[in-house]
Amino acid sequence: MKVKLNQFFKQDVNGVDVLLTDSPEVKAQVKKNKKIVKNAIVWSIVSVLLFALILNVVIFPLTGGCARVARVTNYAGDNKYIAFHTESGLYLSAHRAGGVLEPEETMAAFKQCMEEAERENYKVDILEFDLHLTKDDELVLMHDHEIDRTSNGSGKICDKTLAELKTYNFGHNFKTVEGEYKYRDKSDAELEDVRIATLREVLEYVEKVARPDKSMKYVIEIKDGGEVGKRAMNKLYRMMDKYDIIDRTVFGTFQSEISKYVDECNANGAFEKEIVRSAGITEVLDFYYAFLYGNTKAKFNFEVLQIPMGFNGFFDLSTKEFIDFAHSLGIAVQYWTINDPEDVAKLQANGADCIMTDNPKMAYEVLHRNDR
Repeated sequence: MKVKLNQFFKQDVNGVDVLLTDSPEVKAQVKKNKKIVKNAIVWSIVSVLLFALILNVVIFPLTGGCARVARVTNYAGDNKYIAFHTESGLYLSAHRAGGVLEPEETMAAFKQCMEEAERENYKVDILEFDLHLTKDDELVLMHDHEIDRTSNGSGKICDKTLAELKTYNFGHNFKTVEGEYKYRDKSDAELEDVRIATLREVLEYVEKVARPDKSMKYVIEIKDGGEVGKRAMNKLYRMMDKYDIIDRTVFGTFQSEISKYVDECNANGAFEKEIVRSAGITEVLDFYYAFLYGNTKAKFNFEVLQIPMGFNGFFDLSTKEFIDFAHSLGIAVQYWTINDPEDVAKLQANGADCIMTDNPKMAYEVLHRNDR
C-alpha cells in the first residue's frame, strides 16, 4: 500500500523537512521517493546536456555554427568587471582566499593574500569567499555546510553558535604542498588565525589594515537558501554598505530563490545601492544557448558569468568566441577554479576577465611571465 507521506513531516526552523516517525514502511517509501526524484533530476540534466551536445557538435557545425561576433578588444560600457584596462588583461582572484597556501577562508589565508603577497612580490585583485549564517545569526566564512572537512569538529554550521565554532581548529586538516600538517599540535595563540572567521573580522582587516586604499574587490557567495538565505543576504547588504564595498563586490549564489530575491530588492529599492550579481545555473544555460544560436539581442539580469572552463571535456566555455560573445553583451567572464599554469595562460590569451585560483602566487607568476 502506498503511504501518504506529508503527515509524517514537519519543517524545522531552517525550513528543512524532518521525519517524525521510525516506521519501516514510511522510511522505505521515503527512500523510494527520493530515488525517483534523484533519477528524474539526473535524467533531466543528462537530457539537457545531450541536447546541447548535439547542437554544439553536430547541428551547428553543419549549419554555420555558433555566434560569431567581431573580436572585442576594447570596452567603454559600465561593467567594471570587464578587465581590458588591467595590467595583465584580467583580474586575479584568490579562490576561498587561496586555499593552497593557507587554510581556506581563514584569517591566515587572507593575511597570506595581503602581507605575504607583498613580501613575495605578487598581488591579488579580488578576494573570493563563501558565507553561512550561524545558529545565532552571525555571518561566517565557510564553503561547506558542515565543518567536518576543514576542522577538528563535526556538524552543521547552522546548528552551532559563533562561540561554539570559535573553539575549533580550522587548520587541523590543512596540508602544505610538502605534505605537512602545519596547524596540528599548536597552542591556542598559534591557532588564532585559523579559527573560523566572521565577515566583520575579514572586512575590518582588509579594508582598514591591509588595503585601506579601497582597491580590493570581492566575490561573495551565500551558501544558505530559503528564508535563512534571505536573512543572510540582508545582513550581507548592511555589512557591505557599512564598509563601502558594494560597488566593488560581485554577489553569487547557487540558490535561485536568493538570486530572485536580490533582483527584487534591486528593483523595489529595498537595496538602495544596486547589487551586481553573477549568473545562476539555469541562467548560465540560457546564456550558452544564446551563444549557440547567435542571439546577440538576448537580455540578462546578471553582469558576470562565473563558470568553469568546461564540463568533463564537453562544452568548452573558455574559447575566444564565447568570451567575445559575452563582452559584446556587456557581460564579464570569470573562471573557477584555475590551478593549472597552462589554463591560466590560455584564459589570459583568450580574453577572460578573471581567474579564481587556489594558488594566486602561481597564477600571478604566469600572468606576469613576460614582465621580467
